[in-house]
Amino acid sequence: MKKLRAAIIGCGGIAQTHAQVLSAQETADLVACADIRPERAQAMAKTYGCRAYDSLEALLAQESIDVVHLCTPHPLHTPMAKLAAARGIHVFTEKPPAVNESQWAEFRSLAAENVRVGVCFQNRYNPGTEFLKSLLATGRPGKITGARAFVTWRRDAAYYTESGWRGSLTTEGGGVLMNQSIHTLDLLCWFLGAASGVDASLSNHHLKGVIEVEDTFEALVDFGGRPAVFFATTAHGADSPVLVELLCENCTLRMEEQEITVRWKDGSVEHHRLADKLSPTGKAYWGASHGLCIGDFYRCVLEDRPFRNDIPGVSDTVELLLAAYRSAREGKEIRL
Repeated sequence: MKKLRAAIIGCGGIAQTHAQVLSAQETADLVACADIRPERAQAMAKTYGCRAYDSLEALLAQESIDVVHLCTPHPLHTPMAKLAAARGIHVFTEKPPAVNESQWAEFRSLAAENVRVGVCFQNRYNPGTEFLKSLLATGRPGKITGARAFVTWRRDAAYYTESGWRGSLTTEGGGVLMNQSIHTLDLLCWFLGAASGVDASLSNHHLKGVIEVEDTFEALVDFGGRPAVFFATTAHGADSPVLVELLCENCTLRMEEQEITVRWKDGSVEHHRLADKLSPTGKAYWGASHGLCIGDFYRCVLEDRPFRNDIPGVSDTVELLLAAYRSAREGKEIRL
C-alpha cells in the first residue's frame, strides 16, 4: 500500500497523539516535524525517527511532503494551511480551522485548491456517535425536534500559564467554546445540520485575572425551529462525560461517553454500552477516535473520495462557532 509522507507542525501535547496515530498507520510515513521550540521538535524526531526543524518554512524548504498536520496554536492554522496548500500539500488541521470571520473566508477558499483539507473533529467517529447516526438513519426515532448538550470539565490555572499560548485572546482566540467544547458543538451540527440562529453569553468564573478567554459559555441555538440548549464550562471539579441528548418524534436519545439510552414514547427503554475502538491514545471524556479520523483522511486522499470533515463538511460548525462568539460579545441574537 502506498504511504503518504507526513509532517507534524507544532510538537506540543496534541501533536503526540497525531505522531502515535501516524506511527500506527499503514498509509502514512512520518518523515519530519517542526516547532519554534527546537528541543520539542528534536524530542519528537528522536522518538519517531524523523527529522526536526524549527519552522514550517524551513521544513518545506528541505522536505518533500504529501500531508502536513497542523498542531499549532489556533490562530496559526489558517495561514499555515494556506502556505502548505499553495505548495500542493494536503492539510490535516486540529480544530478550529479559523478563529474569526476573515480567517474563515481565507480557509474556506482552500476548497478551490487542488489539495485535500481535513479538520480533526474526531468525535464524529466515536462509537456512540456512529450508533446514533445509524439509528436515526433507520427512521424509527422520527425527526429530531430539539437537543441539549453539556460539557463540564476542569482546567486549572497551570493548564494556561504553563502552555505559553492558552488563555490569551491573541494566541488562543477563545476559551472553553473554541478549545474544549467545539467538538460537542460540532456534534450538534453533525446531527441537526446548519443552525439558523444563536443567542449566547460567555463569562470567566474561576480564573479571573489568569486568562482573557471564557471559562463558561452558554447558548440557545435555533436549528430551523428546533431549539438546542448548549452549556460548557471548565470550572467543574472533574472532567465529566459529555452529555448530548436528542429529542425525537418517537423517542429521546441520550449519549454520555459511549453509553446510549433510548427512551421510547411507549415507555420502553434501551441501554447500549459501546466499546471504544482501539486507538493509540485517547481520553474517555473526549473520545479516542483520532486514529479513525486520521486514518479515514489518508484513505480518502489515496482513494480520491470525499472526507466527511472536509471544508464543506465542517462549514456548519465553524459558522455557528463564529456566530456564537459574535452573539456573546455583542449581546444579541445572531441569525445565520
